[in-house]
Amino acid sequence: MALDSKIPQGPLADKWTTYKNEINLVNPANKRNIDVIVVGTGLAGGSAAATLAELGYNVKAFCFQDSPRRAHSIAAQGGINAAKNYQGDGDSTYRLFYDTVKGGDYRSREANVYRLAEVSANIIDQCVAQGVPFAREYGGLLDNRSFGGVLVSRTFYAAGQTGQQLLLGAYSAMNRQIGRGKIKMYNRHEMLDVVIVDGKARGIITRNLITGEIERHSAHAVVLGSGGYGNVFFLSTNAMGSNVTAAWKAHKRGAFFANPCYTQIHPTCIPVSGDHQSKLTLMSESLRNDGRIWVPKHKKDVEAIRNKTLKPTEIKEEDRDYYLERRYPAFGNLVPRDVASRAAKERADAGYGVNATGEAVYLDFASAIERYGKEQAYVKGLDANDAALVKKLGQEVVKTKYGNLFQMYEKIVDENPYETPMMIYPAVHYTMGGLWVDYNLMTNVPGLYAIGEANFSDHGANRLGASALMQGLADGYFVLPYTIGDYLADDIRTGPISTETKEFEEAEAEVKQRIEHLINNNGTHSVDYFHKRLGKIMWNKCGMARNAEDLKSAINEISELRAEFWKDVRVPGTNEEFNEELAKAGRVADFLELGELFAKDALQREESAGGHFREEYQTEEGEAVRKKEFQYVSAWEYKGEPKDAVLHKEELVYENIKVKERSYK
Repeated sequence: MALDSKIPQGPLADKWTTYKNEINLVNPANKRNIDVIVVGTGLAGGSAAATLAELGYNVKAFCFQDSPRRAHSIAAQGGINAAKNYQGDGDSTYRLFYDTVKGGDYRSREANVYRLAEVSANIIDQCVAQGVPFAREYGGLLDNRSFGGVLVSRTFYAAGQTGQQLLLGAYSAMNRQIGRGKIKMYNRHEMLDVVIVDGKARGIITRNLITGEIERHSAHAVVLGSGGYGNVFFLSTNAMGSNVTAAWKAHKRGAFFANPCYTQIHPTCIPVSGDHQSKLTLMSESLRNDGRIWVPKHKKDVEAIRNKTLKPTEIKEEDRDYYLERRYPAFGNLVPRDVASRAAKERADAGYGVNATGEAVYLDFASAIERYGKEQAYVKGLDANDAALVKKLGQEVVKTKYGNLFQMYEKIVDENPYETPMMIYPAVHYTMGGLWVDYNLMTNVPGLYAIGEANFSDHGANRLGASALMQGLADGYFVLPYTIGDYLADDIRTGPISTETKEFEEAEAEVKQRIEHLINNNGTHSVDYFHKRLGKIMWNKCGMARNAEDLKSAINEISELRAEFWKDVRVPGTNEEFNEELAKAGRVADFLELGELFAKDALQREESAGGHFREEYQTEEGEAVRKKEFQYVSAWEYKGEPKDAVLHKEELVYENIKVKERSYK
């Protein structure tokens, strides 16, 4: 099957405008007769549901949380990118486009990325109008800071809780439409299948998580904004409920799954402390604006720190290795996430990790506190040589910029990051892979759309920091509302979609059969037992560094673990009640299939690109070696077992960017 990305013709900068001028539209009277299902209420799903309802469509929105505002988007901290050039430092739509393609190691689609950069400025205006409290400079103008992989300041932020504030904006817009009756909200409902009628997505099967009731819901189109699959690793920065089920069910109904091996390892997370943990905590990348990352130069100092006979603050400046500044002088501590993560792993593997497990490096704010303190002393006409005063003033500035992050770190680690450096280490954070979509954000299944982190389209092999929020809101507010209208224009005479058809009956029966098996299995091990085992296979063999031998082993081990799961998992309770273990079991079952496809995808991609680092393909300096023959999107077609999945390739053509070795030196 040929993959048609449906990219408009013409110059790159004109494609989106030309497209919008030529698409079919649905008039307001006809929109009232069209139903759209939106699964997920994070920034992508929430903004899409609100905008589609505002346009006049009848929207049915679903989330498995008790409220739309509990979507995982709320956890995003550092900011959202937009090419507004408020700092006058040379930013532009093209610069954001270029940084994104380069940051993704030349593995993303040009047309989609340019459109993302183009609409980014509109997002900020939209959110300011909604009342999102972005940080402002003294004069009242919106403030910006830098994130990894760029040389400009284009990240808008609201302290260290940007995702929360943006989600509240989308949630408010949703609530307005819920109040008008244009959005019918289904909280505590989990999508467990997509229903295909005559080749088109016409509805979903859900389980009411409170009562256990299996329900049929129909619509003229289905939109998945259900997030990423980082929890396939068990330990990640994702909320514990985050899962792949909605996207995976779509995949099993014919939607291609693209680039599953592209996973982002975030360099700035609180290190693992033991097997007792159920998730990891992200410390925002914004901290790398002012924090300097280092390890001791001498192993005797490392040993002393681990033995608690030496404090990091006692190590002299000349005895510290600021390894990112040393290796990448042009970008320093603001290299992209994949580069920073591998560099931290290299230092830890070499024996310079600073915690008990040997898997931690320092993120130090002492220099920033002193710099800001002296600046404030000058501004206030005070003594800039008074060390105590400078420290106090500097800490106040840092508290204003990052206070809630510092507070969170101290609550978890029980150390004061104003006085001693933070300890950080890479952890699974975001997934660039997802359902394959064309320029319209539609999968290869007509009427089935995927937006935000649920699709693969914008970030290539590595997402730049602060671009997740940008993509989610771009898709929901400014892209999907146009593209879905072009498709729905053919449905104005269709009428309501009935749920009393054999397609809905068969899909519902399959869901019930699967649930019955899990409830009646009476195995000996819990769901978490299998999830943790899967997570260790994924992290050890499909994590920050991969090789052919480990990937082949992972494929076999995951296949065997999946068979064991279905034979030996134990799910207590019944299916006619609130049963979180049952919900979790279904999600882990899907992870056990995705994990094998993930490893299969990583094995066939014999190169290193972005977050996919194959040990066989690296330079003498440990940098990634990308190969031109892998300049494509790998889109996998479901054929039963993951080992039988069929690969389809969408060749990536670059007409506006010269593909070259990525360098941040």
